[in-house]
Amino acid sequence: MSNTIERALQRQKEAQQKKLQEIAESAEETQNTITPEDTSEQLATSKATVDTASQSELEPFKLDREWLQQAGLVSLSDSRSKINEEYREIKRKLLRNAFGGLAKTLNNSNIIMVTSSRPSEGKTFTATNLALSIAAEQDKTVLLVDADVLKPNVLNTLGLEKRPGIMEYLLGEKEDIADVLYPTSIDKLKIIPAGKSHHLSTELLASQKMHDIVDEFANRYSDRVVIFDTPPLIGINESAILANFAGQAVVVVEEGKSKIGDIKLAVERLNPDMAIGFVVNKSINSDSEGTGYYGYYYTQREA
Repeated sequence: MSNTIERALQRQKEAQQKKLQEIAESAEETQNTITPEDTSEQLATSKATVDTASQSELEPFKLDREWLQQAGLVSLSDSRSKINEEYREIKRKLLRNAFGGLAKTLNNSNIIMVTSSRPSEGKTFTATNLALSIAAEQDKTVLLVDADVLKPNVLNTLGLEKRPGIMEYLLGEKEDIADVLYPTSIDKLKIIPAGKSHHLSTELLASQKMHDIVDEFANRYSDRVVIFDTPPLIGINESAILANFAGQAVVVVEEGKSKIGDIKLAVERLNPDMAIGFVVNKSINSDSEGTGYYGYYYTQREA
């Protein structure tokens, strides 16, 4: 398979370098034509234009670590908070499935979809926390994809501004996937937003273009984990399509709210060959070890 992402990133880098060079040359010409009568304010404005243009081309998503911690998300500081410990336990099982013995029996074992049976059960909160926790690994990188194109919430959960994403790429408005694959201020974390809404989102996600890029995600980098935040499973066609791409599924269940019938129906919509687990969210009871806020349980496909 051709290294689509690698070539795209190289083309993007070359284009950015060329544009920066053109901007610099233009600024130099402008400064050469400035007369002694020109004010220092005009000079400052010219320089600011160059700085803004170059920054907008290269600026990654800047994650405010203090804000993340205050928002109740996994902290990237040295603290051993309860939520950090919870997600350490959850991610260990997912990483073992992705790269351990079970990986040989799964298709795209390093691609993990995070979903729920119904809305508002905490799937996006779980997906972002998993991505943040995996980004702390010494030998793994993580790509977080907001595939809930009907109701995207990843950027909002992380306190980030909206940008073009996967839909713009699938629609052909962005030529390369690298144009919507954003680096972040956390070295090992990259994000692809959902982008704009579209009435053909189901067909776009089911397209060969989407299949090819997911295949690239799964196979190009041996150390990469890809987390898809997907729509709820019940009543949403997009989720059933995305389930065909992932090797693992994390179904978020809200304690005291999720109905057993809904959970069973949700699991029926998943690929039976996946490794399927549950995260019990908003638990009010703690076990003997005091880790009751989140729990992770497998329904099938144990190694």
